[in-house]
Order: sequence, then structure tokens, then C-alpha cells
Amino acid sequence: MSSPRGFRDLAFVAVLIAVPVAAYFFVYKPRNEDIARARDEMRLKEARLVDLRKLTARIGDLGREIAEREEELEKLNQKLPDREGVDRILEQVTQLAMRSNLAVRSIKGDKILAAGPALELPLKTVMEGDFEGFYQFLLDVESLPRITRINGAKITKLGFDKRTTRNEDEEPVPEGSMRAEFTLSIYFNGDPKLAAPGGMR
Repeated sequence: MSSPRGFRDLAFVAVLIAVPVAAYFFVYKPRNEDIARARDEMRLKEARLVDLRKLTARIGDLGREIAEREEELEKLNQKLPDREGVDRILEQVTQLAMRSNLAVRSIKGDKILAAGPALELPLKTVMEGDFEGFYQFLLDVESLPRITRINGAKITKLGFDKRTTRNEDEEPVPEGSMRAEFTLSIYFNGDPKLAAPGGMR
């Protein structure tokens, strides 16, 4: 009698031990592996999301940078007139000289030169008047919205014998005035083929 009962008890204990072991191997272990895989996937997706956010931020920054560069280019284009706009600048320069009580004796165009992305038109210029007026003229030219440059300036004081320094038909200037000879360069947009050598004069 005791033998079958002992066997049943032993079998019952074996089943009690086998159930959690089987549950671990067939239920919990696969579930834990699924959870671990899901966590790995989540970490990978979070990392990709972080990279995507960084990329999106960079694209946004790039978009802003492109807009800023386009705005700078537009401002530069406003400072660089087309070939026809050069005449308007020349007229402005002449008006500035007259406003500073300077007599414009001559303005002669030289060969058009290539100047990076623009073209440069050097104008050999001669003006007469007092130095203060010439200084004011330089300040006014500097404040023009267009890109210009003055170089090679040579200033000489006019003597008492004005006829040795000017033609008789020129408008007289007060004694003790000065003569300024310089090159005024105007920069403009245009066809690079116009640039020297073989460029327009």
C-alpha cells in the first residue's frame, strides 16, 4: 500500500518541479529573449531617431545658410551694376565732385579688366579744387552703395601761373588749389570676354 502511494507522491513532486522548469524553458526564456530583442530594436530605433533629428537640424541649418548666402549674393548683385548701370555711377561721381566744388577736368576709360566674379572698369580721372573738397569727395565715393575703388592718386598744388597747368578754355580755379590725378575703378557684372586682353575700351 505504501509503495504505490510513495510512487504517487514522488510523481507529484516530480511534476511540481517539472512545471516551473518547463515554464522557464518554454515560456519565460523565449519571452525574455523576445523582450531583449525588442529592447535592442528600441535602442537601435532610438539611435536612428537621434541621428535623424540631428540630420533634420542640419538640413534646417543648411536651409538657413542657403537663404543667407542667397541674400548676401543679392546684396552683392545690388552693389555690382550691369554694364548700363556704370554710366549712372559715373554720373553720380561727377555730381559728388561738383557738390564738393571740384572741377572735373577729364575722365578717360581704360581697358576693362577681370576682377574675380566681376569686371573692373578703370577710369583715369583728373580733378581740380581745394583739398578739403577733394577729401569730402573721397568720403562720398566711399559711401556709395556700389563697389568702387580709388588708387594711384597723385596730388599737386597748382602754382600762380595757371596757364602752365591748364588749358586756357578750362574754368579757372582759385589760386592755391590742387590737382588730383587718380584711377577710379567701377566694378560691374558683365561678360568676361569683355576683359583685357582684347577687351573693350
